[in-house]
Amino acid sequence: MELLGNLGINTKLFVAQLINFAILFFVLKKFAFEPLLDVLEKRKEKIDQGIEQAEKADKKLREMEEKEREIIEKAKREAAEILLAAEEKAEKRQKEVLKEAEEKVEELFKKAEEKISNQKETMLQELKKEMGDLVVLATEKVVDHELSDKKRQQIEKAVNAHV
Repeated sequence: MELLGNLGINTKLFVAQLINFAILFFVLKKFAFEPLLDVLEKRKEKIDQGIEQAEKADKKLREMEEKEREIIEKAKREAAEILLAAEEKAEKRQKEVLKEAEEKVEELFKKAEEKISNQKETMLQELKKEMGDLVVLATEKVVDHELSDKKRQQIEKAVNAHV
């Protein structure tokens, strides 16, 4: 201790200051450093939780974006399939309508041909009858007397056979 005294250090004062320092250190540690460390630890935990939640949110966002892309792609594929089916159906319907129209036109042509054929036959029959009557009249004028019904029928038959 004398050595400290030679250096100009008062040992009693030094010991008292050392005790005061120990008390002050203990008080600061207990009431200042520990609460401050607790606050800093809690703050660190909150920051870590925030970072973890942000990472989870980012991951969820990426998953949602991927699902959104998949849904959009699926919707595009379905829309394309629907359009293709509608086009095929429209094309099929168009072919059916054209076929029906062609069948109706063909049917109308057949009916018209039948009608024309029937009218032609009727006109030929009338023409033959009129020619037979004209031949009979001409024959009667040439012969200068009226022919019998039997002779008339024979002339009409002969005219119809040649016409």
